[in-house]
Amino acid sequence: MSDGLLFVPTFQDVLTARERIHPYVHRTPVLTSTYLNKLTGAELYFKCENLQKAGASKARGAINAVFQMPDESARRGFATHSSGNHGLCLSYAAARRGVRATVVMPRTAPEAKKDAVRMYGGTVIECEPSTTAREAVLAKIIGETGADFVHPYNDARVIAGQATCSLELFEEVGQLDALIAPIGGGGMISGSCLTMSNISPATKIYGAEPANADDAARSLKAGYIIEDDSPQTIAEGLKVGLRDRTWHFVSTYVTNILLASENEIVEAMQLTWQRMKVVIEPSSAVPLATILNSPGIFAGKKVGIVLTGGNVDLGRLPWTSNQKIS
Repeated sequence: MSDGLLFVPTFQDVLTARERIHPYVHRTPVLTSTYLNKLTGAELYFKCENLQKAGASKARGAINAVFQMPDESARRGFATHSSGNHGLCLSYAAARRGVRATVVMPRTAPEAKKDAVRMYGGTVIECEPSTTAREAVLAKIIGETGADFVHPYNDARVIAGQATCSLELFEEVGQLDALIAPIGGGGMISGSCLTMSNISPATKIYGAEPANADDAARSLKAGYIIEDDSPQTIAEGLKVGLRDRTWHFVSTYVTNILLASENEIVEAMQLTWQRMKVVIEPSSAVPLATILNSPGIFAGKKVGIVLTGGNVDLGRLPWTSNQKIS
């Protein structure tokens, strides 16, 4: 598949990625909830990437990128910018290959995720909380070290790795009427589009986005990328914007991008913890939040939901009294 001079992965890249990453990732379970099915009127299948290695689906893309590089390039190390999950997953992947990883993180990123990067052997470089700041600091690091930049989402290797998630979901539950996943930069959605357009083209793909960081929804409506440099939302992993490769998939295959308020996100997160007994982070709760606030779209449908991560700072849970929600 190609879009002019833009290189995007093919479904064969997805199949190759599955074999490449197999020794280093879990085939995560798919869970259901009778309670949530009754509440939503839909048949929901939760792909639990919160139980993935390093606690996030981004391990798939990071591992695919790191192990795809030749030895000479890999020895120079890897670098990225990330609010958390991609950075800690890249650190995990680099450690498995015995090379270094450097992660530029906004100073406001959860301390639990910074600690996780370091635990996996990565180096954290803090920056101001904006996309512009992230990219400027990262460019300086790459210029000094020659490290390979593994973009958190706008990277063909990452998209192909992320696509293995929806492939597993399809193999386990079969044909879906719809698949919904969180959308920030669009790596997981792009991977889902890549897989489903090849093996289940009738499945409708939906993105789920915080209303406080709705640049992807506005982009899809406008027909071009709209950027928001530093949105404010509890869903830390969804603060980044689309780029050319992910826009290719989003603009071509995504049916709609649905929005959830901050309170709706927290309520869906708490509901998942209570009813399914699984730990998810705020970003992972956005799809269920949008299903709950848009029941007419999904009622009577068989729906796949990607729970993208479970890396939560347990000292700063959003429903505790010291957390402000708007």
